[in-house]
Amino acid sequence: MSYPSDLTSQPSRRDIVSGAALLAGAGIASAGLQGRAAATTRMQSASPAKPWFEISLAQWSLHLALGRGKEKTLENLEFPGYAAGLGIDAVEYVNSFFKAHAGDFGYLRELEAACRAARVQSLLIMVDGEGSLADEDPARRRAAIENHFRWISAAAFLGCHCIRVNAHGGDTAEPRAERAADSLRRLGEMGEHFGIDVVVENHGGLSSNGAWLAGVMRKAAHSRVGTLPDFGNFDLGDGEHYDRYKGVEELMPFAKAVSAKSHEFNDAGDEIHTDYRRMLGIVKAAGYRGRIGIEYEGSKHSEREGIVLTKQLLERVRTELA
Repeated sequence: MSYPSDLTSQPSRRDIVSGAALLAGAGIASAGLQGRAAATTRMQSASPAKPWFEISLAQWSLHLALGRGKEKTLENLEFPGYAAGLGIDAVEYVNSFFKAHAGDFGYLRELEAACRAARVQSLLIMVDGEGSLADEDPARRRAAIENHFRWISAAAFLGCHCIRVNAHGGDTAEPRAERAADSLRRLGEMGEHFGIDVVVENHGGLSSNGAWLAGVMRKAAHSRVGTLPDFGNFDLGDGEHYDRYKGVEELMPFAKAVSAKSHEFNDAGDEIHTDYRRMLGIVKAAGYRGRIGIEYEGSKHSEREGIVLTKQLLERVRTELA
């Protein structure tokens, strides 16, 4: 798939048909995926015992086990089963752990089968390393947009509801906001044809300024574009940090997913950097009722222990705030 070289047009019919052909060739139609997602939503809504939010597991919580550590102990295809073993029935992928397989529908079919076997739902793909969507150079920005198209197709195949992207790029705040919003709108237009949302995480630098990222959302003004507020990613650089509670509150009106970042726990089982009661109170007050993803990335506890501690804390506070 390619995008118009002048970056002024909407996705062409050729782009849309090309993307649809990828899915059709893999044996799955986007309309069917949307129907399956709608059926899942209806099933969950019909359950009288459904809590006000459910929990998912972000793959980055296991980045050491998946190969970012000294020894790889977990394969990407084993991730759904690992989550199920912890009593978690929904997963969030990171593209870097299967980047070579974005357009490999044979591999994606194996991953989808692993989810079915574990009775685990695929929620989203966190996309990194595909170029800066707010790049000052038009050619590089065009390439970044095109690089994300394949992840929209992969997400649709797996039955996800969104991909997570970044709003990185050079220049000062206002021009960068304009470019980021334009790129996000174009990705939203493509995602619209596959039932896939495009969400931006506060992920360092200017994107960790909640007011700035909320402004980008208003500029993008597309129903398929939103945010993924992360409880802990508010490092502005140069030793400065944005207030995490203010930032999450500013991003929640646009939230289509939420990430419960954790690093370290005290003996009472509370995260020492984030007041989860205060943070989840902000999430609930915003009317959010979707999944909240565990993203442990500390070093004091093992990855498994950190995931379990985060899950227990989320469950405890969820009950308190019910």
